[in-house]
Amino acid sequence: MKRLLSLDILRGITVAGMILVNNGGGPHTFAQLRHCAWNGMTACDLIFPFFLFMVGISTYLSLSKAVFRPSGTLVRKILKRTLLIAAVGWGIHWFAAICSGDFLPFDHLRIPGVLPRIALCYGLVSLMAITLPHKWLPWIAGILLVVYAGLLDLGNGYRQDTTNLIAVIDRAVLGEAHLYHKSPVDPEGLLSTLAAVSHTLIGFCCGRIILTTSDKKDKVLRLFVTGFLLLAVGYLLTDAWPLNKRIWSPTFVLVSCGTGTLLLATLMFIIDVQGQRGRWQTFFHVFGVNPLFLYVVSELAAIVLDSLQAKAPIYQALEAVTVNPYLASLAYAVLFVGVMGALGYPLYKKKIYIKL
Repeated sequence: MKRLLSLDILRGITVAGMILVNNGGGPHTFAQLRHCAWNGMTACDLIFPFFLFMVGISTYLSLSKAVFRPSGTLVRKILKRTLLIAAVGWGIHWFAAICSGDFLPFDHLRIPGVLPRIALCYGLVSLMAITLPHKWLPWIAGILLVVYAGLLDLGNGYRQDTTNLIAVIDRAVLGEAHLYHKSPVDPEGLLSTLAAVSHTLIGFCCGRIILTTSDKKDKVLRLFVTGFLLLAVGYLLTDAWPLNKRIWSPTFVLVSCGTGTLLLATLMFIIDVQGQRGRWQTFFHVFGVNPLFLYVVSELAAIVLDSLQAKAPIYQALEAVTVNPYLASLAYAVLFVGVMGALGYPLYKKKIYIKL
């Protein structure tokens, strides 16, 4: 199959969005660029789920090259990449500790996180993809969500305190010192990984639609139908299971995957079917071909700026120009994304793709 530009563009939009929302300049940030404190959903809450959805699609496309045949070489490759992605995530946490003067933070280094979650989901879905019949995978995704919904109902899953089953399991297995400290419930906790794996499996199934459907218009139609059904079912169930990114609730999985599928179908129709091109695509394409690399660089750069106390003067200068703390914070974030894009552009032009 010829490479679809829309996949890279959506991946780029997602990574640029992740960098944008992680790097606001000041304390005042527009509501849609902040995570919901608990139940509910903002645009910010959709960004990481979009990336995990794309991980599922990319996993299908990548493993299809090996015809999904398990082998020692392929399993080792999957495990090696899983460990590498997780280790980079832990390395970022360690680097942040070092920059704050804590050189040996191993007794309290955070174990969960964005990259460890990506690693777990990629590894588990990849192993399922090469060992199980693919017709089982949509059912497994559904069963995981049903089981997880039941566990949430039985274990105070919607309580934002330490009685929440997610928090109980994380403290028992990982220890409180190794968890997220800004909330009693770690947003990348162990139990909620069940829902995140289901989320990635849905992306994997969409990848199958993309690869096995030859006509581009048919791809778009099937993705639109799939996205609409996921979105509709998710919203219909929100009275029973509210949308909640912090615990990756079952409805949040369905709604965010449905939204991601619809957005991908829209981009595919505009870019791959109608053939429309524009400079905005180049900007996001830069991020889309080196997503994890630019995300990691952005995290390290943000840590360095904080440790050098260089962030505040830049924000204050922008606030003086905009005369609005919200606009200044957004301007700082946009500037930060632009710098990351400038770093990635030479790699894009030379077709250098750095994969983790």
